[in-house]
Amino acid sequence: MESIGKLILFVGLIMVTVGLMLILLEKLPFSIGKLLGDIIIKKDKFTFYFPIVTSILISLVISLILLIVSKVMR
Repeated sequence: MESIGKLILFVGLIMVTVGLMLILLEKLPFSIGKLLGDIIIKKDKFTFYFPIVTSILISLVISLILLIVSKVMR
């Protein structure tokens, strides 16, 4: 039961942190989805958007979170 309690507390802290980041990141000029390196091609009636840097950053954050969770669960 103790490990389940730790997991619930950890997930709660992660949710609060992500919520605060979403609120605060909107005010920054380089918010998620608009980072340098994201590819945007605009033509007459066509827009191609590929958020490569955003995808890499999100992947790194998720990997770090999963690594921390796996360490806590041992």
